[in-house]
Amino acid sequence: MLERYVSSLDFTSYEDFYTNFSVKTPDNFNFAYDVIDVLAKEKPEECAMLWCDEKGAVAEFSYADIQRLSDQAARVFLDAGIGKGDPVMLILKRRWEYWPILLGLHKLGAIAIPATHLLTTKDIVYRSEAAGITGIVCVDDAEVICHINEAEQKLREAGKPFPRLKAFSRSVHTPSDAPLPADAPWLDFKALMAHAAPFTRPQEPVNTNSDIMLLYFTSGTTGMPKMVRHDFAYPIGHIMTAQFWQQVQPGGLHLTVADTGWAKAAWGKIYGQWLCGTAVFVYDYDRFVPHAMLEVITRHRVTTFCAPPTIYRFFIKEDLSKYDFSALKHCAVAGEPLNPEIYEQFLAATGLELREAYGQTELTVTLATFPWLTPKPGSMGKPSPGYDIDLVREDGLSCDMGEEGQIVVRTSRRKPAGMFGGYYRDDELTQSVWHGDIYYTGDVAWKDEDGYFWFVGRSDDVIKSSGYRIGPFEVESALHEHPSVLECAITAAPDLERGAVVKATVVLAKGWKPSDELKVELQNHVKKTTAPYKYPRIIEFVDELPKTISGKIRRVQIRDDDILQ
Repeated sequence: MLERYVSSLDFTSYEDFYTNFSVKTPDNFNFAYDVIDVLAKEKPEECAMLWCDEKGAVAEFSYADIQRLSDQAARVFLDAGIGKGDPVMLILKRRWEYWPILLGLHKLGAIAIPATHLLTTKDIVYRSEAAGITGIVCVDDAEVICHINEAEQKLREAGKPFPRLKAFSRSVHTPSDAPLPADAPWLDFKALMAHAAPFTRPQEPVNTNSDIMLLYFTSGTTGMPKMVRHDFAYPIGHIMTAQFWQQVQPGGLHLTVADTGWAKAAWGKIYGQWLCGTAVFVYDYDRFVPHAMLEVITRHRVTTFCAPPTIYRFFIKEDLSKYDFSALKHCAVAGEPLNPEIYEQFLAATGLELREAYGQTELTVTLATFPWLTPKPGSMGKPSPGYDIDLVREDGLSCDMGEEGQIVVRTSRRKPAGMFGGYYRDDELTQSVWHGDIYYTGDVAWKDEDGYFWFVGRSDDVIKSSGYRIGPFEVESALHEHPSVLECAITAAPDLERGAVVKATVVLAKGWKPSDELKVELQNHVKKTTAPYKYPRIIEFVDELPKTISGKIRRVQIRDDDILQ
């Protein structure tokens, strides 16, 4: 399968890889037809997905199963009047139904909008209006259904359209005779799939490569979420993600920790993995319990694993010697910068390196510690093939080695496979970040003498104090080395004399209590670990940090609260 879409898989060095790797995207490419249906024909009984949940249920799906179920989903949508270009929101957590339902939309040329179950009524109203949503399929969850019903009522009162299809998919734990919600014309999507008429692939292509396949609402640490537009060629870009960063194993089992509502699921739970011949492992849980996830990973013999730094931060607090990691061959990390202390402790306990990468919802893997590179803990690695990466100063000129600047992608010579096509229905916003053939990521980094990139922070998170520029990540890394710190966020606090000072908002690890003595100890620790002027002059202990619904720290909220005080 993979050989059909890449120039080569054999490279002698990173330089060879960066220069010579390329992908081949056929015209009218459709992942559901050209990958899943082909795999179902070539190896119908091979495991495509192994699903389990925190209650002990387990289900295995072959490629033939995935084809059959996606055909059923396509038929249900077709019968409901959903077709090419229609936006449909999927709020399905990690339920196994997400995969065939998503593929069913692909088979019709419709637009899928994966979304989190944490959306409020206001969120659903905003998304419905912004994207013109024509259908919603959600989990059989009372709170989710309540928010959708409330959103429908608000839209109707305002005389605005609401999705014509409302359906939910019952989980495996819901009795088949459980009643439908009484207050809305909901459809039982899973039951409709089971009784669907046969579906036949249309004779004419349902899409071109430039048609919209996915819309992702970014969580937004500031402002309203943006609608990131990805086309039908997008899955090809994730060959890079799966094969060369996550290093999935043919015939293996890959787990990426992500809710299906986030772009990280597209990075690690479907496209690149199936293109590269590994089965997808899905662990469906509502509350993250470190020892439970470790047990699941080792019991099911997961071969490759990818998670945000927070997951590894909790893992190293466990007794990792109790677990058999012999099946696990590779671990990757992304989502937020990796603190070197986490890298070192995980390596010491498991013998496994953490390979870091950087990207955005708008991009695929952009920088990574690829197989030919020696990891530098805390570094994002080097650019991916197809990505012309530069660091620029505020005046637009390229940075010198070691100088901090904004990460940009230059697209004058080529546009990377899988890069977004702009923000849906918002040309002005698109042009504000992507103009002159340069895409401005909004992230600040610096490059060392070996060509490795090091994350500093979002451009609006960098602190300017007494003439110094201080990146939050370095100070956060220093604090995370102290055993008392579970989580922390570094922000700028207003100061009349210095303009701003460094503030640390800290969540303490179990067994530690806030005190003035601990504040001084943490300040002295930072002074010894990094440049003394970077130490936090203000330390506030809190029970939890403000976060977006995708789990990213909202430093802007901390800053705004400080201004109001």
